[in-house]
Amino acid sequence: MHLVNLQEQNSIVNSFIAQLRDVNIQKDSMRFRKNVERIGEILGYELSKSLAYKTKNIATPLENALVEMPEDSLVICSILRAGLPLHTGLLNVFDSAENSFISAYRHHTSETEFEIKVEYLATPNLEGKTLIVADPMLATGRTFLNVLEALKPMGTPKCIHLVSVIGSKPGIDLLQKSLPNTICLWIAAIDDTLNKHGYIVPGLGDAGDLCFGCKLSN
Repeated sequence: MHLVNLQEQNSIVNSFIAQLRDVNIQKDSMRFRKNVERIGEILGYELSKSLAYKTKNIATPLENALVEMPEDSLVICSILRAGLPLHTGLLNVFDSAENSFISAYRHHTSETEFEIKVEYLATPNLEGKTLIVADPMLATGRTFLNVLEALKPMGTPKCIHLVSVIGSKPGIDLLQKSLPNTICLWIAAIDDTLNKHGYIVPGLGDAGDLCFGCKLSN
């Protein structure tokens, strides 16, 4: 797996990440969602540089202009529910993309052990398209692996991009061992560790709860 980490170069993304992490600022759910959305827009912009382009002749009021336009057929697949603001940010950039949604959650078998369950999928055909899978928190890496497995019957994409806001080094290491170099991960920040419950440290907490409120345990 190829990795693009925006944290390797200082940018305004640092401010958005700081606000997402800050225990006082993140209490504002609307602001939290907006910061995830803004990071999604920036990650989408960076990702757009890797797409295929073709020349299109555009009629202006004065004369025609040649413009390089993206030619990939995109599908943005977001992992419910925390992926929705990130999906919005990507869709703000790729406004003609098709949309896919999948549920993936942790089913705890003990205090520290869990399995990833995928129970809902709504998607167009993926054959020959550029697939972007969005999940704001990349903890163990197992959610991305399970989602990619669940999407296999829906067609073989031309290429696959993973998009995340904050990830853990152990989770990224797992993905790099498990996925081919043709898949690229675009991420805004990487933290070093996971705690015994499999949450990113320092991370920011539960992104789904911070976006949409607390949920009942499953």
